[in-house]
Amino acid sequence: MSALEKALQHSRKKQIDECEIVSVKKNITTIRITDSEIAEIKQNFDESFGIRIIHDKKIASIQTTKKEDMEKSIDLAFSTISNLRPREFWQGLPTTVSNRNLEGTYDEKLDKISGSEMMDIAQSIINSANSKKINTITGSLNIVSEFFEIENSNGLSFNDKSTYISGIINAESEHGVLPVSGIGHGSGRTLANFAEKQIGKDAKKMCIESINPKKIDSDTYDIIFEPYSVGELLAFVVSSNFNFKTFSEKKSCFSNDFDEEIAVSDFNLTDDPYIAEGVGTKSVDDEGISTQKNNLIENGIFRNTFSNLFDSYKENEKSTGNGSRIGSPMGRSSEPISISAPHNLKVDSGKSSQEDMIKDTKHGILVGRLWYTYAVNPIKGDFSCTARSGVRIIEDGEIKNPGKSVRIIHNLPTMLKNISDIGNDQQNVIQWASLPSITPSIKTEKIKVISI
Repeated sequence: MSALEKALQHSRKKQIDECEIVSVKKNITTIRITDSEIAEIKQNFDESFGIRIIHDKKIASIQTTKKEDMEKSIDLAFSTISNLRPREFWQGLPTTVSNRNLEGTYDEKLDKISGSEMMDIAQSIINSANSKKINTITGSLNIVSEFFEIENSNGLSFNDKSTYISGIINAESEHGVLPVSGIGHGSGRTLANFAEKQIGKDAKKMCIESINPKKIDSDTYDIIFEPYSVGELLAFVVSSNFNFKTFSEKKSCFSNDFDEEIAVSDFNLTDDPYIAEGVGTKSVDDEGISTQKNNLIENGIFRNTFSNLFDSYKENEKSTGNGSRIGSPMGRSSEPISISAPHNLKVDSGKSSQEDMIKDTKHGILVGRLWYTYAVNPIKGDFSCTARSGVRIIEDGEIKNPGKSVRIIHNLPTMLKNISDIGNDQQNVIQWASLPSITPSIKTEKIKVISI
């Protein structure tokens, strides 16, 4: 009998209505890059357990790192039940799970990778970012291998092995009137498809093309957001509006627009848990519910939201398979209470090359990276962000100069209605401890920009 089965048996003896146990064994290896060289390689192995119990429709939870303490943890959580109020809407944990076989979510080569092999990859990133015009290279390479298990007292049992890899590099230059930087990034699930050299090349290109930036006057511009900056907007501005909890509580800027047009007709936003190399790709969510492809915006129309069990039950609906226990830097955690989150936010590619998008822009800005992105007024959709890296000034269809930092204060519903072009340069994007996305460049019109 496994430790999880033994703990569940203990919950039955206590006559607890329902018990769910999540176990995560995680091996995280991180290489830190500082001053253009490998500064540290660190490996961390973690095993933890999350326990959720439901009794008389009251929900209690607890987390432990000690396998032998799970029964005591169940007793401790159960002892708090009398102090909790019942959740009358609760309809029960799942009983069975349908597991869809997905290729490429576990790579034995990543699972068994040696420290020297990782250092070779990190050094390759550094080498590809090196240039006479680059002064300093910083960043990290992360590889995660995990074994996830979930069992509950209703008979559900599921386990999954996963691997993840991500690298991010910041190249900095002082060969101009002021320091500038560029970012390169890459992520995936298999070693064979991880393009480490491209990470360094992208950081070097963005940095060198940012040297000697010119002031950008406060004005209204057309902006081409490159994939990494689109990913920032998706994670910190867009996604929350399609969370079923936010939507049902009328806190989404689209709460009154279901089945209505909220974007241009060629804009499609999908939560896709099956996409190849997606950091969030999985066949079963972290509550044991089968995942599904979910069209959030289809041809500009608001079609769906995403949700977990608790938030769905609260409105007498079914989970969309988006119960998430998000781990850092990637993968899952053993948080006993799940949240609702998308798996992979995907924006469909368009047909335009970045070159064509620039040629069609008379008065605009190309933005490679955003910082400090957050919702100012979530209900109205107002947000703020700062373009600091990879900013280039476009005039009459040509990039004229690199640009200095600017602040963008805009409105999400307005921005989605003013998308004028979508690129064909789709990329996997993930910011640190954030939501993964797959997105191309997007051009939007009539955005107010404030000079800094």
